Amino acid sequence: MNHMKYTEPYVPPTLTVDAVVFQLIDNVLSVLLIQRPNEPFKDNWALPGGYNAQGETTHDALQRIVLEKAGVDLDRDLDYLEQLYTFDTVARDPRGHAVSVTYMACGKEFNYGDGNAHAAIFPVDNLPDLAYDHKDIIAYAHDRLKAKLTYTNAVHAFLNTQFTLTELQTAYESIFGRPFDKRNFRKKFLGLDLIKETESFKREGAHRPARLYEFKSSTLESLSRSFD
Repeated sequence: MNHMKYTEPYVPPTLTVDAVVFQLIDNVLSVLLIQRPNEPFKDNWALPGGYNAQGETTHDALQRIVLEKAGVDLDRDLDYLEQLYTFDTVARDPRGHAVSVTYMACGKEFNYGDGNAHAAIFPVDNLPDLAYDHKDIIAYAHDRLKAKLTYTNAVHAFLNTQFTLTELQTAYESIFGRPFDKRNFRKKFLGLDLIKETESFKREGAHRPARLYEFKSSTLESLSRSFD
């Protein structure tokens, strides 16, 4: 193992925060991006993020920055937020060593891009050229999201309070990017005991009305065994 010898004066790396905000739009997993107004990577798209000021927690910094740069209030508008990973590759920022504490968030419907905010939603499988290492960060977050859906009830962040089993399966298929067998999916998911029937129904096309379900808990719950 190499041990770096420090010389005076000590110069700490810059601390930044970034947000990977996912949303399902027309059954396509999409991510919130902002267009950078300044160098480096001027006019390129990037995750909403910025500097973590002294005296701020990373959560407080992220809340401030995403509201300012993308017009999204993380605490009010989104249904799920977790600290994802700390990206600390030395050369990830051309201005110098910057460490990014990155969060992943998920929401159903939220407004974005007010005032001077140049924000837009892009499908994760059709991203523009991105600044820094943000393409890799989005891929990492997508993998984490898929893993999360196999052992928690995190999919609730993408669904209405009441939903059909078809809507639930469609959300999974959109995030995993592959179809699930209807019979097996329903058998597996109902066996997890995360959702319950309601007395309500929803008409889906020409079919008979479908039963609506809801999650037993809207707070994050881990499963005793994996769904997948």
